[in-house]
Amino acid sequence: MKKNPTIFNIQKFSTHDGPGIRTTIFFKGCPIRCEWCHNPESQVFGPEIMLNKYGKEELIGKDYSIRELVKKILADQIFYDQSGGGVTFSGGEVMAQNMDYVVELAKECQRMGISVAIDTCGVAPQENYERILPYADLFLYDLKFINSQKHQLYTGVGNDLVLSNLRYLSDQKAVIDLRLILLEEINADEQTAKNIVGWLHEQGIHVSEISLLPYHDFGRDKYKRLNRECTQNFIKPSDEQVEQIQKVYETAGYQVTIGG
Repeated sequence: MKKNPTIFNIQKFSTHDGPGIRTTIFFKGCPIRCEWCHNPESQVFGPEIMLNKYGKEELIGKDYSIRELVKKILADQIFYDQSGGGVTFSGGEVMAQNMDYVVELAKECQRMGISVAIDTCGVAPQENYERILPYADLFLYDLKFINSQKHQLYTGVGNDLVLSNLRYLSDQKAVIDLRLILLEEINADEQTAKNIVGWLHEQGIHVSEISLLPYHDFGRDKYKRLNRECTQNFIKPSDEQVEQIQKVYETAGYQVTIGG
């Protein structure tokens, strides 16, 4: 029997993980290691010890039954209905979890009339996306790099699976919000944006929106509290650079937002 996934956070009244007011369920465990990750407590599958802000040991991660999670999600249904929101499954990486559990949870949300968004890095078997597709209204799809060598360098894995799953979801007419991390001196430049636009057009990828996510280092203290070396050693791009990149995508016909 497969074990239930570990949940490390349930964030209510979230406004950055899809449209409207949402409840975001953060699943613990991720198959990649982004060096800029601001939630390092999300990386390891299963509970782990982390020091809290007072220096006391705290167990991060808890198992919930589907019934328990649905109850927490339903508590704010009035806000979803009023704002066009819903629930977002995030991580870590939700698509690398026990998919029997994830699909059943999404089914229950759909049965209750609650919109489901999937926040994913794309590093999971295509079969998992096939299974969740009938119950997901939106995919928040993180495209780190289209260059596989850069992807390998900064996340620990290549991006073949990321690109093929993005093609699959596009071919299936899924609603996709393409999310792009911006790192100064690495990919926060107009040429990189033009390369991504060219690849999207060449592959016939359809996205409903592009979200530009300038790097931030808000999670640096968490590495110390987990007794890990901090890898958040990047530079935030300037507002002017972000605006220039935004113009590249808007000129190509995409709806673009900054942040998320």
